[in-house]
Amino acid sequence: MNEEKETSKKKQMKFSPGTFILGIIVLFALILVFTSFFIVDATEQAVITRFGRYHKTLGSGLQFKLPFGIDKNYNIPVKVVQTEQFGYKTIKGGITNKYSNEMFRESTMLTGDLNIVDVEWIIQYRIVDPSAWLFNVKDKQKTIRDISQSVINTLVGDRAILDVMTTERSNIQNNAVEMMNENFKSLGLGINIITVQLQNVVPPADVQAAFEDVNKASQDMERFINEGLERYNAEIPLAKGVADQQIQIAEGYAINKVNRAQGDVSRFLAVYEEYRKAPAVTRDRLYLEAMEQIFKAKQNTTLIDKKLDNMLPIKNLGGVQ
Repeated sequence: MNEEKETSKKKQMKFSPGTFILGIIVLFALILVFTSFFIVDATEQAVITRFGRYHKTLGSGLQFKLPFGIDKNYNIPVKVVQTEQFGYKTIKGGITNKYSNEMFRESTMLTGDLNIVDVEWIIQYRIVDPSAWLFNVKDKQKTIRDISQSVINTLVGDRAILDVMTTERSNIQNNAVEMMNENFKSLGLGINIITVQLQNVVPPADVQAAFEDVNKASQDMERFINEGLERYNAEIPLAKGVADQQIQIAEGYAINKVNRAQGDVSRFLAVYEEYRKAPAVTRDRLYLEAMEQIFKAKQNTTLIDKKLDNMLPIKNLGGVQ
């Protein structure tokens, strides 16, 4: 029995070194494989560093790098749209929470007309330069939030509270995208802002009632102005039409008077010209025409002189023979 045990031990000792070497080879191969190959998702790009320095950027798929930590890969989600919320935080099921001092500090702003307004907004961005995103800025999220808050504060501070809440929302959003991208580009952060969306713009809760009263008064003022303009638009054209009609009548009357005056002048000049040629005849003719006009309206009237020695040829100037 002792001899068999010794023989078995010798056999084990004989095969142990080979097994150990084989195990080392297998382990080395596994380490080589796992440190040489890696997968880049379709939404990512991989930044490769060699001895801690930037080496290259690789696309999606199965990629190779130098093993044993010589090359390191950092997969960056370049096609994922990332979102930051300001002034509130979305929890499960769309429920929002803003019960923190930090959120109140973010959302509370001073407008251009020295009113306080509570502004909630989001930004959406995409990483466009993986190496810049990885190396240029240390605290990326804080930088994004600080610059975004500064830009929104600036834009809100340039406008009146009613404009911020109504007509200027779209302009604030568009200008915010441009200003944030300029700031991030100057810092070399490697991102591009896609959207800035104002979610909720209201006065603080403590002054909500007073603001609603002021807002109602402003709406009433706008309504009265609109009603006045409507009345103006209804009455003024009518008055202008009447005025134009009176002007046209007056102009017609003036033209008629001028034409009649010019006719009288022409007739007088014609008579004067005949008078110069034959004064006696013209004078008698004018006398007779004047008498005819005087007695034309009177019926059964006969004209004679007081001595009855110069009866006119036409006795009845009223038309009765």
